[in-house]
Amino acid sequence: MVALVGCGSDSKSSAPKATGGTTSSNGAGPVQNACPIEGCKVKIDKVERAGSELKVTWTANYKPDFSRNHIHVYWDTYTADEVSNDADARGVKQGSWHPTDEYPVYTTGSEASVKRRGASTRLCVTAGDRNHDVIDSKLFQCFDVKDLL
Repeated sequence: MVALVGCGSDSKSSAPKATGGTTSSNGAGPVQNACPIEGCKVKIDKVERAGSELKVTWTANYKPDFSRNHIHVYWDTYTADEVSNDADARGVKQGSWHPTDEYPVYTTGSEASVKRRGASTRLCVTAGDRNHDVIDSKLFQCFDVKDLL
């Protein structure tokens, strides 16, 4: 049995993995939950101090929904492959992350808390599916926050 280290549950849904599909957007915000043809992308636009944590403003090209495609937030002590329920299948040890659908503003906490960063100064994001598997580990962004720590 694999213990889940960042999502708060060790059960996986038997529902099929989310896959790409075409969607359109009028530019007014994220598109529906399915990944656009270019994949589900999350971009950190701004990070500010929020007490002892960080307030992150981001944009995504899909509508984050915790029970579907959402956002995995993690410190760069892990890779995008490691912040996934299927890390073992990816050939890596599972790391820690915080799954969220908070949009467009999120405050770090849980596994993505400033208190859990170790020596890291880069906060990262990537898209995860309903099974908490990373959708495409090549589509991630890390943001240097050392001046805010």
